[in-house]
Amino acid sequence: MADKTAHKEKTRARILDEAAMALRQSGTDGVSVAGLMKRAGLTHGGFYAHFASRDDLVDHAVGRMFEDSARMLDRFVGSGPNAQGLSGLIDYYLAPQAYRVRDQGCPMPGLMSEAPRMPDAARARFQRGVQRFRAAIALALTDMGKPDPEQLAASVLAEMVGAVTMARSFEAEPDGLAWLDACRLALKQRLGL
Repeated sequence: MADKTAHKEKTRARILDEAAMALRQSGTDGVSVAGLMKRAGLTHGGFYAHFASRDDLVDHAVGRMFEDSARMLDRFVGSGPNAQGLSGLIDYYLAPQAYRVRDQGCPMPGLMSEAPRMPDAARARFQRGVQRFRAAIALALTDMGKPDPEQLAASVLAEMVGAVTMARSFEAEPDGLAWLDACRLALKQRLGL
């Protein structure tokens, strides 16, 4: 029985990983149950052993993406918020890799404009993920002695997400990377990092 449960959990995790990549690449409209199950190497009929509906899948895939973001946050500011951790987070978030790898990483740049149209449970989960990210930045800003860290954290997060989103809109990669670099430098200067 334990082997069967472990296999089911592993299969569900594979489906969620594929769904998270598909959401990042194509948004919620780009996720079809049949296509997703094919990408995961599974049959369409097996989907309902893991999820009640497509909306249920989207909800859990959003959660899966923010689990990845939580691990990233913990790596930079989890051992105690500080200026060095926040600086590292900004460097990582606004790095060329963030520009290039759209099917991995933080879900906010790719899905922020879709959040209002997500199923209710997925939208709520997305908002919780955004708030957790903001709270981690606010703790670092508090540690740095910055005034009104909650408001400043909202601005920092919006600037980071917006920088990646806008950089990805450029047709030529050098232009997008130059945009990211300029935003990274300006943000760190504004924060005294």
